[in-house]
Amino acid sequence: MHYELQGEGEPLALIVGLGTDISEWDGIIHPLAQRYRVIAFDNRGAGRTDKPDQPYSIEQMADDTEGLLRALAVERAHMLGVSMGGRIALALALTHPQCVNKLVLVSTSATGARRSWWVRTLREVSSGLLFRGKHPQPRYAFRRQAEASSAFDCAGRLGKIHVPTLILHGRRDRTVPYAQAEELHAGIAGSKLLAFDGGHIFFLFRERERFFDAVEDYLSR
Repeated sequence: MHYELQGEGEPLALIVGLGTDISEWDGIIHPLAQRYRVIAFDNRGAGRTDKPDQPYSIEQMADDTEGLLRALAVERAHMLGVSMGGRIALALALTHPQCVNKLVLVSTSATGARRSWWVRTLREVSSGLLFRGKHPQPRYAFRRQAEASSAFDCAGRLGKIHVPTLILHGRRDRTVPYAQAEELHAGIAGSKLLAFDGGHIFFLFRERERFFDAVEDYLSR
């Protein structure tokens, strides 16, 4: 499992999304590392982490994350999960709550993305139009990740999440509709929901500074 550590301070694990590796996330990692000890890693099937051609699950990737933290002797960390990474963070809060300090869920949902979306995305990946990272993902590995993400469903267990949770979501998100963020908020007691104007990757564009401010404000309390 490939990982990188940057910065000093409270540990924060960045769990990235479908079909991406951490070489594509410098614009998020570096600002966060000004305040936190960022633990950034490639999920199973991506980047420089192993890519077995066998079924994956979100719960399995949550176990991978917990195992990495244990290997690094990190007892508890903040979790910031984006899209599929948010589902991994949710699974982690359900199966390994002892290692989660606070949870930040970005552009994600308690149930998997629509199958039609990831099939279309797979075509884009295979044609080289999307995800131009330093470590291209094999098509089979993308498919394994996408199948795991689309199969995940923890909607009926959200009430079992008791860690402080911040939900950040774009109102124009067409991949994960905003209504699904509202469902997360309703299901996780005490959670906070902040809406942004943009779409699925709002945090990379005009609302970038507000995104970082919201994360730091919540985690510093």
